[in-house]
Amino acid sequence: MAERVLVVEDEKLIRWAVKERLSEDGLLVAEADSIASAFDRLAEETCDLILLDLRLPDGSGIDALERARRDYPDLSVIMMTAFGTVETAVSAMKLGAFDFLTKPVDLDELVAIVQRALETTRLRREVHRLRQEQFEIHGGYRMIGTSEPMRRVVEMIRKVSASQATTVLIEGESGTGKDLVAKAIHYGSPRRDHPFVNITCSALAENLLESELFGHERGAFTDAKTQKKGLLEIADGGTAFLDEIGEMGLTMQAKLLRFLEEKAFRHVGGTRDIRVDVRIVAATNAILEEAVRAGRFRADLFYRLKVIPIRLPALSERREDIPLLAQHFLDHYNREFRKKTLEIAPAALARLTEHDWPGNIRELRNLIERIMILENKPRIEVGDLPPGIGRPASLTTGEPGVVRDLPVGAMTLDEIERRAIEQALERTRANQVRAAKLLGISRDTLRYRMKKYGLFDAAQS
Repeated sequence: MAERVLVVEDEKLIRWAVKERLSEDGLLVAEADSIASAFDRLAEETCDLILLDLRLPDGSGIDALERARRDYPDLSVIMMTAFGTVETAVSAMKLGAFDFLTKPVDLDELVAIVQRALETTRLRREVHRLRQEQFEIHGGYRMIGTSEPMRRVVEMIRKVSASQATTVLIEGESGTGKDLVAKAIHYGSPRRDHPFVNITCSALAENLLESELFGHERGAFTDAKTQKKGLLEIADGGTAFLDEIGEMGLTMQAKLLRFLEEKAFRHVGGTRDIRVDVRIVAATNAILEEAVRAGRFRADLFYRLKVIPIRLPALSERREDIPLLAQHFLDHYNREFRKKTLEIAPAALARLTEHDWPGNIRELRNLIERIMILENKPRIEVGDLPPGIGRPASLTTGEPGVVRDLPVGAMTLDEIERRAIEQALERTRANQVRAAKLLGISRDTLRYRMKKYGLFDAAQS
């Protein structure tokens, strides 16, 4: 479709000459002889560029420029005038004009500038489209699930996104979707038009992590051939997602804490403080309280990060959401693999719902992907599921209870409880959700009692 240019000029001869030349170049040209008629045209039809005279019968082109950039931010505006001064040109450029031309305008030069301005309009609209797409994917709180735990998570995302909070801590087992929550917070907030950057703290050595986050000066170390901006600088105005924050070294923790307290940092090898406005969203699948007690994580950084904590439930704590998630992944891989698997058979869905999913949502997604790669049928049946999908044998076959082989002699109730928890963790390979189910208690109660008996380190060893 041909792009449309609006020429706002009170001299009819100039409007005609510009229209004729731009039309030769394949552009559609609309005309207006005043500010009022220009905005009437803009309200009626989509335009891609405005050629705007500085002096118009009903006002200043500078005022019209300011209004156009406010009401139609995707549009590019080129100013034209026979009364140009350096001060006027500078003012127009500061307000967002693409260019400032002095009459009489060379029409061939005008065409070249118009084409560059239209390219800018196209880029702005593409950026807007991509940002809107990201908002619809991540920022509309489209966390899949209607269970009570997920409703609480979604409500927390809504509140945090709208707040001025600069630190958020997302806690949850591996595979629960902590990165999706971080994106939902970013794209649902006023920061959505600024960058979202992420880094996995365990993926880099401490010196490399510092360079990635804070940037470095040329010559700061052997391979530093040029100056490099860090992710915090790139994310100015937006969000930085620090995944696996519990794996960050103590020296780096101290530098991150300084940044959180002062909103300033220095490039590696630099001497100048750099100030940025960044929301830090940190995520961990570790129990940071235990890391603090063990001296692996700074207590002051922990409490600074945990101003607003969001805990993601394990998939086994929200079983009613499993059918929705399975169908979501089915639809996704139908599109990706161009298949037409319409549904999951009720018996197969029951097996999925009964399974404990130690790998959480990531495990479910990988399972559906595997089936969609290997099968090509309208419905997924029980026989398409790999072995072991369903309830653990201990819950369905009448297997003896958890507590067994107790020593002869007197034992306190605490000793019996500790032994029961140890055996449950042993039988479930330290899967806390399954262990809690075997014991008939909630996961939070299990975690509390594991702390009471000092069993966290034993479970992780």
